[in-house]
Amino acid sequence: MRRAGRTTALLVVLGAVLAVLGAGPAQAAGYRYWSFWEGSGSGWTYATQGPSLIRPDDGAVQGFRFSVSEDSQDSAKPRRAPEFTKICADTPAEDGTKRIALVIDPGTAADAPAGETPPAPRTACARVAPDASAAEALASVAKPLRYNSDAMLCAISGYPGSGCGEQVSGDGNSDGSGGGNGTPDASVSSSASPAGSAAASTSGGSGGSGGGPSAGVLVGVGAVLLLGIAAVVQARRRRG
Repeated sequence: MRRAGRTTALLVVLGAVLAVLGAGPAQAAGYRYWSFWEGSGSGWTYATQGPSLIRPDDGAVQGFRFSVSEDSQDSAKPRRAPEFTKICADTPAEDGTKRIALVIDPGTAADAPAGETPPAPRTACARVAPDASAAEALASVAKPLRYNSDAMLCAISGYPGSGCGEQVSGDGNSDGSGGGNGTPDASVSSSASPAGSAAASTSGGSGGSGGGPSAGVLVGVGAVLLLGIAAVVQARRRRG
């Protein structure tokens, strides 16, 4: 009987532990935002500064891609090749200006906010002043642009119509932490923000948090274990 009682108590503790672990918060899939890229003959490179800080030379290629990603390591690249000669073929050079080729990729339907359809990817050749930034080049060919209060680029040519860097849950839906005020982790913000500064995360920087249980879950497990041990001790005393 004592063995059966102990076995039952242990099963209760194990079930409670599993229940606590299963009740842990769902891990976020990432953030929905416009990422900024620099093109070269070898392809696309995630920009380390914001588009207002980068002042590209004549002949440069800059890319913008809207997608859901956890951080710069898994961010989706623009789906058009960074080919300056092709993009700016119909825009001749002029004295006192420079040409910047732009690739604007609004992403896929899977990345789009609910109720919105992404436009087709497109390219444009911006002829701007010699000291113009990448942000100024983009503004010359893709208005309207929308920024949030943290100077993060939220929309290009009006897409998307709302939201800005919002956190997206594992089922692809916004969890409500963004909606125009959310800020991705530092690597995301420094690229998408025209100010180029890494904004602090308002959601705990979960973009790089990994898949382990949170501190709250571990505390809950510890509490359940203590309760289970107390129950076993009490059962022994009663039988004694």
